[in-house]
Amino acid sequence: MNNKGSERTIRILFVCHGNICRSPMAEFIMKHLVKQAGLSEQFTISSAATTTEELGNDIYPNAKAELKRRGIPFEKRRARQIRSDEYEKWDLIIAMDRENLAGIEHIVGNDPKKKVRLLMSFAGEEKSVSDPWYTRNFAKAYDDIRCGCEGLLRSLVQR
Repeated sequence: MNNKGSERTIRILFVCHGNICRSPMAEFIMKHLVKQAGLSEQFTISSAATTTEELGNDIYPNAKAELKRRGIPFEKRRARQIRSDEYEKWDLIIAMDRENLAGIEHIVGNDPKKKVRLLMSFAGEEKSVSDPWYTRNFAKAYDDIRCGCEGLLRSLVQR
């Protein structure tokens, strides 16, 4: 990524169950990290859900509060579901947990280009991001997501 003339945009889609907690937190944490690194122009970052349960809803208030508490800027957005035709659009489709991996596969089909990955694998852990919808622990979810996003950015910068 050091050669500005030959760079292309890296497209990342973060995915969770409803697209109101973990995946939008990951979207805005990653955007913040990329901006801090001076690499905003080299990335397109978004998020989506595997289900239709929260379609159209903004980020969950507790997730917004955690982002605000940690100094991560965010904007109003609407939850959406990943579509089957999006596989080719994204370079990486990052799932928050194994259930999301299965949901993504169900929607987009198989993964011949190995684009679909578990976020925490970039932090060297094959575990799920803590789900604050059930645990109510948005700080733990933030910590997991931040760790995964930092590892993801490191892996992309080192390419």
